Amino acid sequence: MKVIDKIALVLVIIGAIVWGIIGIFNFNVVDAIFGVGSIISKIIYILVGISGLWAIKILFDK
Repeated sequence: MKVIDKIALVLVIIGAIVWGIIGIFNFNVVDAIFGVGSIISKIIYILVGISGLWAIKILFDK
């Protein structure tokens, strides 16, 4: 597995945990740490989203 694949999977896992915390506790960890709507929060969300798309590629790799 390539390094970029591992990074993408780690970000997807982190994103899943954040969504789980939002769903269970109604608490957004990213916004709490970096501020609601901050540029860093947006970058994190974008990176997690791109990682999710990359994970689709990983799913179909042999």
